[in-house]
Amino acid sequence: MSDAYVSGDPDGLSPLLQQIRDAVARELHAQLALRADRVDLADIPEIAYQVTLQVDGVLTGRAATHRARAS
Repeated sequence: MSDAYVSGDPDGLSPLLQQIRDAVARELHAQLALRADRVDLADIPEIAYQVTLQVDGVLTGRAATHRARAS
């Protein structure tokens, strides 16, 4: 990982990829907080599902924004 990414520079990511990265990071942070910073192997499917919902929210929100602009 480059120093630019660690310091908050989007490192050349598109706006969509930045939103997806942020949504994944927020959900992982929330899941770790819920689980006292420990993830058991059995928890992975539920965490993956929750991350998927967050990414879907980003993509759905962008699609709704594009549809609204086109109208």
